[in-house]
Amino acid sequence: MRTIKLGQSALEVPVIAVGCMRINSLDKSQAENFVQTALEEGANFFDHADVYGNGTCEEIFADAVHMNSNVRENLIIQSKCGIRQGMFDFSKEHILEAVEGSLKRLKTDYLDVLLLHRPDALVEPEEVAEAFDELEQSGKVRHFGVSNQKPMQVELLKKHVKQTVVANQLQLSVTNANMISNGINVNMEVDSSTDRDGSILDYCRLHDITIQPWSPFQYGFFEGVFLGSEKFPELNQKIDEIAAKYGVSNTTIAIAWILRHPAKMQPVIGTMNTTRLKDCVMASDVQLTRQEWYDIYRAAGNILP
Repeated sequence: MRTIKLGQSALEVPVIAVGCMRINSLDKSQAENFVQTALEEGANFFDHADVYGNGTCEEIFADAVHMNSNVRENLIIQSKCGIRQGMFDFSKEHILEAVEGSLKRLKTDYLDVLLLHRPDALVEPEEVAEAFDELEQSGKVRHFGVSNQKPMQVELLKKHVKQTVVANQLQLSVTNANMISNGINVNMEVDSSTDRDGSILDYCRLHDITIQPWSPFQYGFFEGVFLGSEKFPELNQKIDEIAAKYGVSNTTIAIAWILRHPAKMQPVIGTMNTTRLKDCVMASDVQLTRQEWYDIYRAAGNILP
């Protein structure tokens, strides 16, 4: 598995992150097999959140991997906090409490990465800074990041937080590519030119923040998977054509499209199917040409000016 540095940190991570939001859909033996397969494939970066399965996903993962100190050394664990029932909460009290809960459920003493899960409109960055300092000094969290935040929100955080923001988890797929398309259609009177996120792609590249695309196979907001969908015949035809050329699956090409971008992203895959997991990992070794990347981009309905 190819690796990259996570943001400006020295942490070397695989280019594919294994999302564990749906691990509670597996029984005990299936979960064990899935986690073991991921590790065998070099996919040892696991993405969690305290809200996934109301905490049960972290517990199931810890049991599936047979967590102990020796096992922990070979894992990179990321979790997220801040989403509560009907609101977001980045208060110092909640961040500290959430991390303690995740550590207990994951049966570990530390998180490699903690992300603030979506923006909190009532965030007081001074409180976040206090929480991050306490977590870092205690050794409970080693690296920090955010999710779904735009440049000025990150800048506000950075004004008070001394830790480097290493990652920003953002929705991105070839069918949900506004962060790319608004940069292509600059100064054009088309919908694709609308900047909905404050040029977050360019911002993250300028500040060496690793973008972690979530839902890399989804269109809309969890409306469905574009692979094999009748809604995207041209896209599927083009992906299948390129997949045949490389001798891989359409799943591999969909991930390879994201990895081809020079921003050095780390897509978070949510599959619980071991075959698709292996297909995603295989994307690490596929380098699409510039022509192929643009062909897929246009086949998804994205336009060039």
